[in-house]
Amino acid sequence: MSEFSGLAALVTGGCSGIGAATAALLRDKGAQVAVLDLRVEGAPTGVTALRCDITDRGAVDTAVAQVAGRFGGLDVLVNNAGIGAVGAVDANDDTQWARVLDVNVTGIARTTTAALSHLRRSSHAAVVNLCSAVAFVGVRQRALYSASKGAVHALTLAMAADHAADGIRVNAVAPGTADTPWVGRLLDDAEDPAAAAEALRARQPLGRLVTAEEVAHAIVSLASPRAGATTGTVLRVDGGMTSLRL
Repeated sequence: MSEFSGLAALVTGGCSGIGAATAALLRDKGAQVAVLDLRVEGAPTGVTALRCDITDRGAVDTAVAQVAGRFGGLDVLVNNAGIGAVGAVDANDDTQWARVLDVNVTGIARTTTAALSHLRRSSHAAVVNLCSAVAFVGVRQRALYSASKGAVHALTLAMAADHAADGIRVNAVAPGTADTPWVGRLLDDAEDPAAAAEALRARQPLGRLVTAEEVAHAIVSLASPRAGATTGTVLRVDGGMTSLRL
């Protein structure tokens, strides 16, 4: 039997990139899987896809309740949904700062809050948040995004401490620059896309971008019942970006 047989998982932002790869891997490992996203096109086959804006508490509460009702509970929550931002600290106005923090940080709090009562009833409860390498190392032109992911790092540790007594493990994965649709759009907007792509590859010691499937593998490994003693961990999947200098 698969390690996730009989378990139910929910992935936010699960219809593209890392979220879709994670949902597909959880499905392949035997879980019942639901995904929440603003657009459900692109959801992996064999998963339940619900349209949901994670900045809307009522919509999140309704969607999580619907998933738990359909599956008879909830065991795994992957807080993957997020948005990017480019620029130094003065590049984004207050509205954009509020928007990015609302999605990337408060969105995790909303979704986890909605899921807590179901997770507390699980014998294998696990939450995995999506952090980033920029929570550990300064990167140019990423002030707002870095602030949001630094907050995710701290939030993950606080959640792990708060819910250890509930039997809920909380961890995070911190990817380096990943080959995702957002990075693709970033490169498309660059003055010299080829040079920008080469610069992104060069800042990672492995010399290439991280793949969505590699990040999904890390997420699913942390969510697995086989990782039952792992909580409060932020796993870096960054090609050595934050720890190696060659």
